Amino acid sequence: MRRGLSAFNTISIALGLAFLYLPIAILVIYSFNASRLVAVWGGWSTRWYAALLDDVAMREAAAASFAIAAASAAAATVLGTLAALALTRLGRFRGRLAFSAMVYAPLVMPEVITGLSLLLMFVAADVDRGFLTVTAAHTTLTMCFVTVVVQSRLAAFDRSLEEAAMDLGCPPVRTFLTVTLPLVAPAVVAGFLLAFSLSLDDLVIASFTTGPGATTLPMRIYSEVRLGVKPEINAICTILVAVVAVAIFAAAWIGRGAEAGETAGLPAK
Repeated sequence: MRRGLSAFNTISIALGLAFLYLPIAILVIYSFNASRLVAVWGGWSTRWYAALLDDVAMREAAAASFAIAAASAAAATVLGTLAALALTRLGRFRGRLAFSAMVYAPLVMPEVITGLSLLLMFVAADVDRGFLTVTAAHTTLTMCFVTVVVQSRLAAFDRSLEEAAMDLGCPPVRTFLTVTLPLVAPAVVAGFLLAFSLSLDDLVIASFTTGPGATTLPMRIYSEVRLGVKPEINAICTILVAVVAVAIFAAAWIGRGAEAGETAGLPAK
């Protein structure tokens, strides 16, 4: 009975992983296809990666995406860290429930609803849509993820270290900068990388809040795919998958290092 159950679990996991990652693996393999026909294998080649250098529109979209991702991730890291501090250090303050609900709403809210709400707000405020609106929208989307990562780190933080510093005459602000922040820095960096990857990969919210000169890479890819898949699309998608995967693995590795450092009672290196 146990052998049958074990085999069933193994097959289920294998099928689940194949369902999730086999299409990505096929895309990566066909990005090295020498043939111009995406469904016909013509041998190994890197010609389509070189062709991306001549695609001005794709390069501009990539530059816009990386700039928006960096700006929104930086803003989300600052705001998310402050929100995590408020939720872990201020106790049961008035309005805590409403504040928590607003912070965590993007986690459960469909992206279509979030994007439409932000679009209506920008239209009502008569704000020209472009780089700043997409950056603000992505900050709203990713801040909650930073808050979750940093809050989990602060919840396990040994506050006796802060108390010892303040007992020795260190002001609260300096205590935070010299004691708390270095110890939670791995979680902050992990939150930044997670926010960066989420912003870089977003299509729905950017479609609602974008404007002239702020076409992101996912939007550019989607607009070209509707007219037919070109070999260059496989190449740029492979690069995008690689960047997002590296950011996510780096965030996970840094977060694991933070937990190890907390267990040892020393800052993670």
